[in-house]
Amino acid sequence: MTSERKTYDVVVVGGGHNGLVAAAYLARAGLSVLVLERLAHTGGAAVSAPAFSGHQAQLSRYSYLVSLLPEQLIADLGLDLRLESRSVASYTPTLRDGHPGGLLVQRPERGKTEKSFRALTGGDSEYAAWRRFYGEVGELAEVVAPTLLRPLPLEREIRDRVDPALWSDLVSNPLGETIEARFADDTVRGVVATDALIGTFASMNDPSLLQNRCFLYHLIGNGTGEWRVPVGGMGAVTDALARAATDAGAEILTSAGVSRIDASDDSAEVTWDDGTGTHSVSTRHVLANVAPWVLQILLGGSEDADAKPAGSQLKINMLLDRLPRLRSGADPEVAFAGTLHLEEDYSQLAAAYDDAAAGRVPRVLPGEIYCHSLTDPSILGDARPGTHTLTYFGVHTPAALFERDPEGAKRLAVARAIESLNLHLEDPIETCLATDADGKPCLEAKIPQDIERDLAMPGGHIFHGDLEWPWAPNRARLDTPAQQWGVQTDVASVLVCGSGSRRGGAVSGLGGHSAAHAVLASL
Repeated sequence: MTSERKTYDVVVVGGGHNGLVAAAYLARAGLSVLVLERLAHTGGAAVSAPAFSGHQAQLSRYSYLVSLLPEQLIADLGLDLRLESRSVASYTPTLRDGHPGGLLVQRPERGKTEKSFRALTGGDSEYAAWRRFYGEVGELAEVVAPTLLRPLPLEREIRDRVDPALWSDLVSNPLGETIEARFADDTVRGVVATDALIGTFASMNDPSLLQNRCFLYHLIGNGTGEWRVPVGGMGAVTDALARAATDAGAEILTSAGVSRIDASDDSAEVTWDDGTGTHSVSTRHVLANVAPWVLQILLGGSEDADAKPAGSQLKINMLLDRLPRLRSGADPEVAFAGTLHLEEDYSQLAAAYDDAAAGRVPRVLPGEIYCHSLTDPSILGDARPGTHTLTYFGVHTPAALFERDPEGAKRLAVARAIESLNLHLEDPIETCLATDADGKPCLEAKIPQDIERDLAMPGGHIFHGDLEWPWAPNRARLDTPAQQWGVQTDVASVLVCGSGSRRGGAVSGLGGHSAAHAVLASL
């Protein structure tokens, strides 16, 4: 299928969720929009699919939860999308002096959370510190979240609305210093720290503050930071956005790999290949829903290896015949209902970072597990009772660990991830895995190199590059709509509309929303 037109108001390069958001907004505003997607389907990382032969269960194979997607964006586009709250925020199994236990955090927090803190720490001070800290984080989230659908505020405009001590703790100083000052228990410290490390390779005391920025993005969504499960899997997000875009009049071409963008400040020509030949269209605006590193190549630049992003994650998808029992005695349907933290004590995170920074797969691998089917059983299809999905996300597994021997290093990382889980189980996870049509265990693993191969994300970086603060520096130039929305490039007709935009990252739609509104403001 090829486009019948030769000219469009807007061409969107990349049909991931941000590109679909942009297309929907712009088509609803009456602009002619063409979306070009390299893969045979839209969605990018926000997809659901059966992962194992002989099973219909729809797994969210890459991205997995939704927090930053604003409710207002969902309403603006009339999305047919349901997001369900998880009944538990997190459970962290522990093994202290040979005795299994665990830290339960309910959502919303109730008496069991307080009792769990007391049983773990021997007193009430850690829970009081926890409540105080997240109450203050919530205050910052309430200030930042409403700005995400507006032109970028200046840093001082946000800072002046926040308690100075809180600003220092979360924005100015390395987050590790704050955690170490506010909490005493190693496990509690680690549970707080993990939100700073998802997809981000950094120490908690890194002076770059990359970990602070990652932490902020994980806790500001809709002013609450709650991570929710999309009913039907992540593909339901994509499907709703694609319908919104096409219903508004946008055209979407799949299997259309863009090979070149020839652009001036006033216009551009976009060229793609679709298996039948090479095609081109002209446009006033190009919205690039690809990583900025890829965009520079499409614009005629070189592949600068030194500037290439590098991701940091190990993703393991599993299908189980049954949930395993935990050594702590916790109900599996409670423990697995939220985020199950594994070997993520603060000291373990630090040791794992040191191992990875030295080029070694961490001996004790930190990670966390999500069981989406406890919140949304619809993804299981016709599976027999007891079946569940599990998704493991490992941290401190940067792409560099897998460069020399990808398959060997992957096997080692998977083995250590399984070891970290089995340490807390009565039933080794291998005994709970379903088998596929060929009798093989239902387990698939993806390292950054797999993400790059599957999704063309350079270096397998799920954020397309290091995250930035969701506000502009005080001395930033904000002369044009593109600068005001944080989507500018060196060419006025080309805007970034994906995770590489100023407020991009995660399944948020913010990159697409910002780029679309920059275009509309320029008309």
